[in-house]
Amino acid sequence: MRASAASSPPLLRLLYRGALKSCNYACAYCPFAKARETRAEMQRDREQLERFVAWAAGYPGRLGILFTPWGEALVRPWYRQALVTLSQLPHVERVAIQTNLAAPLDFVAEADREALALWATFHPTQVSRGRFVARCRELDALGARYSVGVVGLREHFAELRALRAELAPATYLWINAYKRDPDYYSDDEVAWLTGLDPHFALNRVYHPSQGQACRTGASVLSVDGDGNLRRCHFVDAPLGNLYRDALPTLLGERPCPNASCGCFIGYAHLERLELEGEFGPNLLERIPLRHSQATVAPGRGAPTMRG
Repeated sequence: MRASAASSPPLLRLLYRGALKSCNYACAYCPFAKARETRAEMQRDREQLERFVAWAAGYPGRLGILFTPWGEALVRPWYRQALVTLSQLPHVERVAIQTNLAAPLDFVAEADREALALWATFHPTQVSRGRFVARCRELDALGARYSVGVVGLREHFAELRALRAELAPATYLWINAYKRDPDYYSDDEVAWLTGLDPHFALNRVYHPSQGQACRTGASVLSVDGDGNLRRCHFVDAPLGNLYRDALPTLLGERPCPNASCGCFIGYAHLERLELEGEFGPNLLERIPLRHSQATVAPGRGAPTMRG
């Protein structure tokens, strides 16, 4: 049985990114598209992960863990086993992973689904909507908790509309805004996308963050496969090492040194945004506490495309 938060030590959230740098997909924007690793590289990644799992098993406090691999990790069986093992530890309140859902999902049945969560991403150029939705239905049948996301490119609007109609109503669909062009969306498109994802406006901007209070470095840390710790994935300055240093000596409140933050796994921890109140214990897997079915009717089409 998991201890109540009120009677337990503070929660430490860790963002883990090991040596894995390969993917079974070939997205045009990704440097790891269809990348392959040598047997030695795969063995190194496995050893790093197993060391991290062993450390987590012995940690004396409460943990939340999000795996944010470069590429797709669940196609490697050691990641699936790691999720099962970590989910069953009573002091691990959440273990989540970013995934394209291409890997076998039978491991979910072995995991503690109170702790396990999946951050799933649909890539319309790499997999059919029908196949992706079928994997989501597998998760539904297994009682898994998950969110689904898509990059909000205009050429994917029809897929977005259809995907929302086919997902279970309780499944949160988040849309990563295309921010490279600040004028990419028309007002009608913003309104339509907000109907699909009520939090779309949150992801449309780079949030000013320099000097701002942020939980990273205090109750959130980024850790790589060798155990090197940073406050988050977007600040290179090292804080120490998970396996060599005493964590209490490393943790502390630090204002953000970057001008802005545009990624959810970073800005989710900016205190002024108060996203802890919106997402609560589901922050790592990006599931709002008060999520309800999208306001866009399934039969309504996307706005007329510009240009």
